[in-house]
Amino acid sequence: MEIEIDRRAFLGRSALAAGGLILGGNGAFAVATETDLLGRMSWLNEPVSAKINGSEITVRSRAKTDFWQKTFDGYVADSGHFFHLPASGDFKFTALINGKYATQYDQAGLMVRIDAENWMRCGTEFIDGKRFASVVFTRTYSDGSTLPDLSETEAIWWRVVRKNNSIETFCSLDGAKFMSVRMGYFPTQKTVDVGLMCAAPSGPGFDATFKELKLEAGA
Repeated sequence: MEIEIDRRAFLGRSALAAGGLILGGNGAFAVATETDLLGRMSWLNEPVSAKINGSEITVRSRAKTDFWQKTFDGYVADSGHFFHLPASGDFKFTALINGKYATQYDQAGLMVRIDAENWMRCGTEFIDGKRFASVVFTRTYSDGSTLPDLSETEAIWWRVVRKNNSIETFCSLDGAKFMSVRMGYFPTQKTVDVGLMCAAPSGPGFDATFKELKLEAGA
């Protein structure tokens, strides 16, 4: 996998690590943003490339990648790309996301995950030639829903809020006024992984861009 990292961003992240910034696990955090997060995230299923430039990451997904479990036709896939870090208890995670959506089911967004059979993803998904706001909850079986996206071209703010045994998903065009898209049950395991996801279930892969990342304690 090709990774290009801006030198100043790398040095900044190294200083933060040396200073003891802790996210998730047995530590605590108040607010972590942008390069703080990117420097502490790792891949489940590496993409073709991931280019980090300051507070922005552009990811090229691999062909025929997806996240789905069993529902409808027994199809199982856990090959999508997930750039993540651990977070504990209640939290709010936000990012501004866009992509060059072109092929059926191209998708980019956020994910909260325990394992292959317990996760939630939300974001923009390309279906029948249009962009949709898509949310999938998986507890052994995947349960998906869609509604028209807020824009056919603009970047969309996505937010996940974990509180007790639930996750609520939100989207926004301006990063200030958020619309609730869906709430669902999520297991109460203390520490989970949260981060960025993308996949190209039908096509050759596509480029997705993520920036303005923010992780906040509490809901």
